[in-house]
Amino acid sequence: MIYLQLLWTFFKIGLFTIGGGQAMIPMITTSVVSAGWLSIEEVMDFIAIAESTPGPFAVNIATYAGMEVAGVGGAVLATLGVVLPSLIIIVLVAKLLTEFMKKRAVNEVFSGVRSAVTGLLMSVFLTLSLSVLLGIDDIFAVTTLSPDYVGMGIFAAVCPLAFIKIKGKKLHPFLFIIICAALGVLLYGLLDHFGISV
Repeated sequence: MIYLQLLWTFFKIGLFTIGGGQAMIPMITTSVVSAGWLSIEEVMDFIAIAESTPGPFAVNIATYAGMEVAGVGGAVLATLGVVLPSLIIIVLVAKLLTEFMKKRAVNEVFSGVRSAVTGLLMSVFLTLSLSVLLGIDDIFAVTTLSPDYVGMGIFAAVCPLAFIKIKGKKLHPFLFIIICAALGVLLYGLLDHFGISV
């Protein structure tokens, strides 16, 4: 039964989320936490892993979540569920796409969708920032703060690198992932080694 639930849950996520993997984060978080499959902390960890590993974000997080909930079978079905809607839609509209995109109404709808996706991505950024850096899980019911000063320090140290150009080119985003991962492993490892809690 859990396999069908995973397939259906991630199928709905893939079907109703437009704008790429990051736009799926609110729906993934709500779905897996409300089902009792993962805690909010585990979801945040999976998001960090999915962002840092090769491949599409949505596929990565579906695979990790499915594996955690129901092993290899869960991983396969969650991944299948999240990619199936896109596959079906692409097959259905591939032949009609050129004519379809020329219609003014369609372009206006996509213009509205782009605005909605921008809002979703801002929501994801705000939610993750508050959760990871300040320990706030629900911005509408803040009871306590548990700031992560190490995380804030890494964020503050790495942000200026976004403005650095080498030979007229900005640094590649993958470099930011490597730097943040290395600093995180080093600093949190040292604190853990010396028994300092953050």
